[in-house]
Amino acid sequence: MIIRLDRTLLRVAGEDALSFLQGLLTQNLEGLPPGASAYAGLLTPQGKVIADMIVWRERNDAFLLDLAANRAEAVLKRLLLYKLRAKLTIERLHGLSVFAVLGGTRPALAPLMTAVDPRFPDGSYGERLIGDGPWDDDPAAYEAMRLELGLPDLARDAGADEVFALEALFEELHGVDFHKGCFVGQENVSRMKRRATTRKKFCPLRCGGAPPEPGTPIAAGAIALGEVRTGMPGRALGLIRLDRAQEALDNGLTLRAGETILHLDPPEWLIMPTGKDEA
Repeated sequence: MIIRLDRTLLRVAGEDALSFLQGLLTQNLEGLPPGASAYAGLLTPQGKVIADMIVWRERNDAFLLDLAANRAEAVLKRLLLYKLRAKLTIERLHGLSVFAVLGGTRPALAPLMTAVDPRFPDGSYGERLIGDGPWDDDPAAYEAMRLELGLPDLARDAGADEVFALEALFEELHGVDFHKGCFVGQENVSRMKRRATTRKKFCPLRCGGAPPEPGTPIAAGAIALGEVRTGMPGRALGLIRLDRAQEALDNGLTLRAGETILHLDPPEWLIMPTGKDEA
């Protein structure tokens, strides 16, 4: 199954392309070989996510930024703002699309580039490819798999500049390198990592029947925990204070969004908060 994704491609190319992106993005691109991809984000100086992206190394001096279409313009403007006198070009590509490949028989194709989705290197979220084919299968399967895995779609599940990188699961999804040196927002990301202060995160939830509407508050009794961001029958994804949710469950309380009972369902790879609850 091949599904066309609602993505925009930006190309950053030139002799300063690597150093330029290294100083901006959360991921270390230094050792990324041509044809490979990595998950990364562009943050505000305060460490909040402007946009996440898949970065493809097209050749040694050229990179493709695979972005949600509704965040591409903001990223392009920010890159042009930072460009100054760097020796590079930044352009929006036309005529190419980004596709997800999910199991099954793969039709004959000759993509420009293809790689396992770098957020799940074990292949559990399939492959991505860049090409110009006509494939466009039902996107419902891709959305169902996303929610089953507990993967946030930051272009839908979070507002621009709303969540911090570690709240958006950048650590779990291999989207940040804590040893690469400076990038925009690095100080706050490193501090949250060092102090283990990330208590609000995206987390999958299970429910019976239809999910609550996006934006529905999640609570345990009188304790506000967060809100639902996306859902499908039987499942939802919430942005939630996990420490308070776990404490409420330990005390015998029930999580609810409106009249819907929710069950916390963190995947094994989700880093759960530890330590004393703080406001």
